[in-house]
Amino acid sequence: MNTDRFASRHAPTDGDETFSLENNYLLDVAVDGTLQAKAGSMVAYTGDLSFTGQASAEGGITGFLKEAATNEGTPVMTVEGQGHAYLADDEKKVQILELGAGESVTVNGEDVLAFESRVSYEIDKMDSLAGAFAGGFTNVYLDGPGYVAVTTHADPLVLEPPVSTDPSATVAWSGTSPNVEVNKNLSDMVGQESGERFQMEFDGEDGFVVVQPYEEFA
Repeated sequence: MNTDRFASRHAPTDGDETFSLENNYLLDVAVDGTLQAKAGSMVAYTGDLSFTGQASAEGGITGFLKEAATNEGTPVMTVEGQGHAYLADDEKKVQILELGAGESVTVNGEDVLAFESRVSYEIDKMDSLAGAFAGGFTNVYLDGPGYVAVTTHADPLVLEPPVSTDPSATVAWSGTSPNVEVNKNLSDMVGQESGERFQMEFDGEDGFVVVQPYEEFA
């Protein structure tokens, strides 16, 4: 095996972008100050960086937690210093969004990988989905300017409203807001009544909705 060729082929790429992709599954963040990232997402780093876990309302973004009946979840962390942080999440594909001033996106809290400290955020929970997800459906409202990295299982599909989506497959939306509807008449594959099924209905003529070919909480 030619180790030099192997090392050269898979060496980090050089670039001036704050957020860049080393490959489809690995985010390279050029940190110069602070960064918010999903806890446990760091696979490597260079330079002088520190990683601080944040698990409380006073110390971090509790909206990133996937709430369960026990109120347990995975916290986020603050990355601070100067260097490069390499982030990944369970072999999910990484998608980079650059928000301009006045641009915003709402992301399922499970699918946020990282965002710049200059991006402002607000946490919300859709209690109307409490019947589908323990504790409801937590999402993060992110307001630019700045870079945001989200993750998807396989390649995403970006749709324009009006459109209805499965909450379990819905990753993000911008310029539109969902209404949650219940269809009690849907049956499963063998024709048996399977109970209530939820849909997120996005209306309007502007914005976009991101879905993935995977049910996150199925």
